[in-house]
Amino acid sequence: MLYLAVLAAAVIAFTLPLLAEQADRVQTEALARRATERQQSLQKEADRLASEERTLLGDLRKLEIDRQIRAEEWRQVEADHTQAARELAATNERMRQLQEQELAARPELRARLIEIYKLGQGRYLRLLLSTSDLRHVGQATRMVAALAKIDYDRVASHQHTLDDLTAARTTLEDRNRRLESLAADAARAQAAADRAAQARADLIRDIDRRRDLNAELAGELQGTQQKLQLALRDLANGVAAAEPAALPLGPFRGDLDWPVAGGIRRRFGLTATARSPSFNGVEIAAEEGAPVLAIHAGAVVFADTFSGFGNLVILDHGSRIFSLYGNLLDMAVKKGAHLEHGQTVGTVGSSATGPVGLFFELSVDGQPVDPLQWLKKR
Repeated sequence: MLYLAVLAAAVIAFTLPLLAEQADRVQTEALARRATERQQSLQKEADRLASEERTLLGDLRKLEIDRQIRAEEWRQVEADHTQAARELAATNERMRQLQEQELAARPELRARLIEIYKLGQGRYLRLLLSTSDLRHVGQATRMVAALAKIDYDRVASHQHTLDDLTAARTTLEDRNRRLESLAADAARAQAAADRAAQARADLIRDIDRRRDLNAELAGELQGTQQKLQLALRDLANGVAAAEPAALPLGPFRGDLDWPVAGGIRRRFGLTATARSPSFNGVEIAAEEGAPVLAIHAGAVVFADTFSGFGNLVILDHGSRIFSLYGNLLDMAVKKGAHLEHGQTVGTVGSSATGPVGLFFELSVDGQPVDPLQWLKKR
């Protein structure tokens, strides 16, 4: 019996490290696969962003050309409008001068017309009878006829000029209105082109920002992948890892699994009233008793009741990133435990005054962030 006990102890002492080593290898391989999958996803996102940026840059170049064309059209219309306004002002000035001339000449012209009117249809006979010297009759007749002709021509010419100027003014006013409309259309078209170009430029800046973030996350993840590969090599050589393998949470921004299935009942930052403090997390509607899963590997730094959050579990994911799971019905972990991605934190409960659901919060560098920007889109 003693021999069997010693043999069993020896077998256990020999197999336990092997089992632990195998478990470490399985865990490290799983982390390496997850890191590789995320790295591939980040690369696809980088390629998509680069393609989208190239398309936007092409659109922006076309819009810049269109803006130049619109600007030239607007300048031409403005020049035409200015010229038409000058011509209209000159025409109005000419009409004003003619009207002043007409007013100045009107008394003299009226007097002559009255005298001619007094002569009537028999003006030549009256001139003949009123002239003592018959030799002067023809001369007087011709003089009166010449004066009448001059006055008639002056009136006709004046009226003709006024008619021409009135028609010209009407034409210029119509042209001026059309040019004003064209100028307004050109200004609106240029403003629209400016807005479109600005929108494309803003999108390009946003893509550049996202590409920079993508490159930063990919670089951070690549460093972790290298550490995981070294850990796998050490494990293959029978050397225990100096520290447990872990993946940083940052590179998984936008790709984290939801802690529980359900819809958003309350969003980040929204308050019930203007006097209420801002909401630092999200409230996910879920069935009571539904399992709540860790969004990422981390250490349990708090697992107890907390005022306003009921049963609360807080996971430390490193790099000053924490996830909070509140209003739990039951807690499946204790402070100091280490959870892997997807392990159960607890079950869904309800708040003291609210419906059933999970309160979920993410804190980065001591500040709450919108969890929807970190969880997978759905």
